[in-house]
Amino acid sequence: MRKRIVIIGGGASGLTAAIGGARNGAHVTIVEHMDRVGKKILSTGNGRCNLTNLRMGEDCYRCGQKGFPMEVIRGFGVDETLAFFKGLGIEPKDRNGYIYPNSDQASAVLDVLRSEVERLGVVVLLSCRVEKIEPAVGGGGVRYKVYTDQGILDAEAVILAAGSKAAPSTGSDGSGYELARRLGHRIIKPLPALVQLRCQGSMYRQMAGIRTEAGVKLMAAGELLGRDRGELQLTDYGLSGIPVFQVSRFAARALDQGKRVTALVDFMPSWDDSEAFGLLKKRASLLGHKTAEELFTGLLNKKLALVLIKLAGIKPSQKAGDLSPKQLKLLLGQMKSYEAIVMSVNPFANAQVCCGGVDTREVDAATMESGIHANLYLAGELLDVDGICGGYNLQFAWSSGMIAGVHAAGGYFAETHEADRNRAEAHGAYGPAPGGKRNRK
Repeated sequence: MRKRIVIIGGGASGLTAAIGGARNGAHVTIVEHMDRVGKKILSTGNGRCNLTNLRMGEDCYRCGQKGFPMEVIRGFGVDETLAFFKGLGIEPKDRNGYIYPNSDQASAVLDVLRSEVERLGVVVLLSCRVEKIEPAVGGGGVRYKVYTDQGILDAEAVILAAGSKAAPSTGSDGSGYELARRLGHRIIKPLPALVQLRCQGSMYRQMAGIRTEAGVKLMAAGELLGRDRGELQLTDYGLSGIPVFQVSRFAARALDQGKRVTALVDFMPSWDDSEAFGLLKKRASLLGHKTAEELFTGLLNKKLALVLIKLAGIKPSQKAGDLSPKQLKLLLGQMKSYEAIVMSVNPFANAQVCCGGVDTREVDAATMESGIHANLYLAGELLDVDGICGGYNLQFAWSSGMIAGVHAAGGYFAETHEADRNRAEAHGAYGPAPGGKRNRK
């Protein structure tokens, strides 16, 4: 008799788990409370689906248990992910290590996953909500009863892949946390991550719409929580953009702990303080006949410069040649270390992922099996793992989902990898990773 697996959640990790389980002979049922599976995949990579990244390391993930994410990734890594998707028909494209489908369509990724799920005979229950999961008592091989609003499902194994609370419009409502908690798992408070920062002050309305290269250092109680550099976006309420997203999870956690959080923004990250001050003095001398406002023309965005000048206590109409060394240093301070007081992060509706979730110390990274209940597996965003921008969260979803699916079915993992490789070769699709790079750790 085929082993029965019930997967809660039809997102990236759930679909991958279903494929891994079904390819290893299991009878798989996906329970999805939305009217279609994989909706969140469509929004990844701005609709292009950043499948994975050729650069993988511990610093790409945040987790309460150091080393856990990369242990999972090593179990089903970038090479295996590329072989898996090539076998499904996705031709990958390398953009400086960021891997996308060559079509630049997230819909293509979802299409091939859904097609494979259908080919394998996976049962998909849509608009179906799980009410509770109970370890079953008695014989017959049934280990779990999954109670849904469409009936009761019996299973020898259950995979919880219900996602986080981020982007609830795509189906991530956080219901998986409660299911895991009822089964005895500890939940680390989920908070928004890869999200914008809301900051104190009315000046942001004057700077809204500005995009500029900047460095961002996040501070709390004198401690450096995180730093990044990239294109900063100024909004009418605060800070956005990749460098802000990368440190936002630290802001969310510190604010939740009642700490005062600030973001120090360097609007001239290509110059150190000495170089920037020398440049200011040189420009003030060369352009002394111009106003302080005009001094920044061609150096900084005009709207940004005007705000920084005013914050330095200088009149925009003052002649640049009349600026004292003290005033130039005040300007330098605003340019190189502008202080944004962070009041909050944007809500889950704006977040790409969450920090927090099921404590990974209660999960075996080699199999994704629960350390509390045998034949209960957990995968994807439900866990206390969040990656930085760049395909890392999807890679963790593919990795944890495939590992959970194969082990839940009792399959041999090395054979699953080889089958993916053979399938890709049969389609003439398998070859070196894009750019000829490999990603063995």
